[in-house]
Amino acid sequence: MTETRVLLIEDEPNIIDAIRFILSREGWRVDTSSDGGNALEAVRSRNPDLVILDVMLPNRSGYDILSDMRADEAMRDIPVMMLTARGQQKDKELAERLGVNKFMTKPFSNAEMLANARELVRR
Repeated sequence: MTETRVLLIEDEPNIIDAIRFILSREGWRVDTSSDGGNALEAVRSRNPDLVILDVMLPNRSGYDILSDMRADEAMRDIPVMMLTARGQQKDKELAERLGVNKFMTKPFSNAEMLANARELVRR
């Protein structure tokens, strides 16, 4: 069985540590990128099974990154879970229009994060 690879694109160190801890306990490899400006290159080079993407990042928004991923044939089918501190309906609707697979608001529970990640990787 191959190792599940997750790319976490997030700039808050405490969130990075929490998600890395949750998913590493499952035996998953968690790579990180904290700059929206180089996020697409990180996705291309790591070819993850799942991308966990923050909405608000330095240099580029998660929405722009998601839009570019869905427009790129090599990345369009990678499941994306978006995280945001702003859980307003309009934010969720925009993410859904752009092709997000799962939209989660911060703070989230460990169980919720793990359940959603497992569901997306199984698809």
